[in-house]
Amino acid sequence: MESTKQVGIWAHARLITGVGVAWLFDAMDVGMLSFVIAAVKGEWHLSAVQMGWIGSIGSIGMAIGAVLFGMLADRVGRKTVLIITLLIFSIGSAASALATGYAMFMTLRLLIGAGLGGELPVASTLVSESVATEHRGRSVVLLESFWAAGWLAAALISYFVIPNWGWRVAMVLTGLTAVYAFYFRRGIKESPVYLAAGHRKPRFWATLVQLWRPPYLRATAMLWIVWFMVVFSYYGMFLWLPSVMQLKGFSMISSFGYVLVMTIAQLPGYFTAAWLIEKWGRKRVLATFLLGTAAAALGFGMATSLAWLLVMGMLLSFFNLGAWGALYAYSPEQYPGSVRSSGSGLAAGVGRIGGIVGPLLVGSLIASGVSFASIFAIFTAAIVIAVLAVMVLGRETMGQQLN
Repeated sequence: MESTKQVGIWAHARLITGVGVAWLFDAMDVGMLSFVIAAVKGEWHLSAVQMGWIGSIGSIGMAIGAVLFGMLADRVGRKTVLIITLLIFSIGSAASALATGYAMFMTLRLLIGAGLGGELPVASTLVSESVATEHRGRSVVLLESFWAAGWLAAALISYFVIPNWGWRVAMVLTGLTAVYAFYFRRGIKESPVYLAAGHRKPRFWATLVQLWRPPYLRATAMLWIVWFMVVFSYYGMFLWLPSVMQLKGFSMISSFGYVLVMTIAQLPGYFTAAWLIEKWGRKRVLATFLLGTAAAALGFGMATSLAWLLVMGMLLSFFNLGAWGALYAYSPEQYPGSVRSSGSGLAAGVGRIGGIVGPLLVGSLIASGVSFASIFAIFTAAIVIAVLAVMVLGRETMGQQLN
């Protein structure tokens, strides 16, 4: 009995680590993009609006990928779709190092976004369906912690590599995910819930209608609101952090270093959320960390001194990424296995629309001379709306069996 339990522990650890490393590479790309945007601004003489579009075009791809590959994962399996999305993402990342101009770079960012958008909700669904009920929420949040590790790696690469060897070398490093995909194919097993479902083939429109009817109507409305507001604020704030630091008067290298310090705070945010999520429940943890994010966003926008910027930036990282972990744990638990990946993917796809609007809005407002305090107040309001949606429409799913 003890050896069986030990095998289960090792299988659990291998699953979290295997999917987590893929998630780490994804985070490296997203995290590095904020530094790449700051680096290519001078090389291609980009305006603030054009810089905003670099983040938004990736979100368009993520919206497409989340919906398309989320649906596909309910048809052909979670593991197969994860491998496909890994390859799309990694090939696009490596090719972007060869971009000769803004238009080519934007096209490749769209492709990369499709791979990223498809992988994230499918990965959280695979983990949710593959671990025991009492560990499910914590496992997904721990999976999300690899995102912080990826951002930390992105910040380190951006601080040491981009100033010395250029952003193209950094993009090649993210393309190494293609090599990892071959290990992933052999090391990760298919979701037992998917295998037990008999490989049903849901249709897009039938699934969409089902998600907007009882008993899933409240859950779908809640998830779409929360995902939109969270992604809108996240990409609006974090993709602009290095550039905001530069606009506040710090050099590019100093800005990269300061954002690196802020990024370190993401890891304790994840671990705290992972510890609390099986004690407080999904709703309470998600709402608490979102409220912390709202307060930190307001403080960061109003900060004037370096010390205050760093403190608020670290709190923003701590609470926002903890909220992300709780959201990824909460989303798949809203639906049955037949539409779980589709439902999570559609919610994430709607969220990516917010990821399109956020960076564009920041670029437009900066170009119009709007203060950072006003810009971050908008993100604070968006997060408060997400909190209200969770508290009013959400239901607690801690301890419930997945079917």
